[in-house]
Amino acid sequence: MNERIIEITGKAIPLRGDDIDTDRIIPARFMKCLTFDGLGQFAFYDVKYEENGEEKRHILNSPDYQGHSILVSGRNFGCGSSREHAPWALKGMGVRCIIARSYAEIFANNCSSLGIPALIVDEASAGELMKMAEDDPLVEFRVNLNSKKLHAGNRFYAFDLPENYRIALVEGRWDTTSMLMENLEDIKLKNQFLPSFKG
Repeated sequence: MNERIIEITGKAIPLRGDDIDTDRIIPARFMKCLTFDGLGQFAFYDVKYEENGEEKRHILNSPDYQGHSILVSGRNFGCGSSREHAPWALKGMGVRCIIARSYAEIFANNCSSLGIPALIVDEASAGELMKMAEDDPLVEFRVNLNSKKLHAGNRFYAFDLPENYRIALVEGRWDTTSMLMENLEDIKLKNQFLPSFKG
């Protein structure tokens, strides 16, 4: 069984903006890899670097936010293409949880399949959490998927997460490929009794 993801604690990266699409998260030219390993180094590449490879002045390059594991952003995060590479790149850069106003549905599903909760908060909460992370990079965020509460600073915030995603994460059933592999022998046994199809 996969890890049961019930509580996540970490510091937050405030990434302002709406409609941050998958091409900004991982540019298409970095998607020629045969595996998803190493994609983290290319996450937000064009946001972080000039064409000549020099670092831009951007919060993602700030030493204050290196190693932070929770990403806070705006509306329609992960829109654009349905590429799985985007959540894999976020996972590779150390993101364990995303907090935003809304998401592209396929992106949120892909995140859940990697064990990354994509939490939805209202506009007021999103603004407060963003400002909190900007004002104090060391403030700790604590997410509890059982209570559906987020604690940050001295406040608690409610969040939404589709119930099927929440249950899969809490019960450790979020990685369907691993679950299939764990039950491979049972699947092979069942397959012996299924009719064959020839076409």
